Amino acid sequence: MRREGARERLFVVLVAIFVTCLVLGDVIGGKATTTSLGPVSVGMLPFPVTFLLTDIVNDFYGRRGAQFLTLVGFGMAAFAWLVLQVTTAMPTDPDSYFRGPEYARIFGGGAQLFVASMVAYMVGQFLDIYVFQFWKSLTQSRHLWLRATGSTVMSQLVDTVAINAIFWRWTAHKDWPWIFAKVMREYGIKLCVAIALTPVIYALHGVLVRWLKIAPAPAESAKQ
Repeated sequence: MRREGARERLFVVLVAIFVTCLVLGDVIGGKATTTSLGPVSVGMLPFPVTFLLTDIVNDFYGRRGAQFLTLVGFGMAAFAWLVLQVTTAMPTDPDSYFRGPEYARIFGGGAQLFVASMVAYMVGQFLDIYVFQFWKSLTQSRHLWLRATGSTVMSQLVDTVAINAIFWRWTAHKDWPWIFAKVMREYGIKLCVAIALTPVIYALHGVLVRWLKIAPAPAESAKQ
């Protein structure tokens, strides 16, 4: 009973951290910072944590747990966006810390960007979940690095291409060479982060198994 309680509490904590990083990434994503590779959105700081948590939940709670995590994240992101739109439309008091245009510029993200980011998120997440379970089943739950890094590498390529193609091409009307350069720059960073997070995944996996005594879920076939 105690072990099952720990498993349930852990799932709540993982979902809470995931949602926080996802929503924060959406809110702060409009700011870019200068790097040696060019301008990069600061939203890329919390997003790698979502990749990590998706793999941890997928490994310990199975495909259904990871899908539930994804849907909760989508719902909370949509709720946060709706609240921001409502508060942006409300009148601004003269003594408000933010002036109306300032608030709208920071928090009033357009519907096009939200739709693009959510489409990319859902496609990327479900691809990550499927590929992770594919490798886990194929390797009979061995080679954690392969299923974790392999799923993230593929899903983030799709995610990066999707959001840039949907938003920057069909909404902002940027040309394809500009979009291609942006995709390569952002995906290169995500690829490096995915590889760098591999030791962290092993460390978390070890803590959950040895310290909390939580066993990973069995591998699932594509038909499950």
